[in-house]
Amino acid sequence: MSLELQFKIKNNPNYLRYLRTHSYWYKELNRNSSNFALFEEKVKEDYRLRPTDRISKALEMLEMVGTIMSSLK
Repeated sequence: MSLELQFKIKNNPNYLRYLRTHSYWYKELNRNSSNFALFEEKVKEDYRLRPTDRISKALEMLEMVGTIMSSLK
């Protein structure tokens, strides 16, 4: 694994946590550093860090606030 890739992983706590729980990625990244893009996508997918996930989370919060407000009436 390249030194640059190691720094990217160390500086992002989500990458480090995901790598520790899914250790097979060590092997994948050691064999081919170009798999880092796949690794990033998988982390974002599993930890729900994509923009679409953030939008859906905000919509869920708005829906919950609306439900609370309607129950208070």
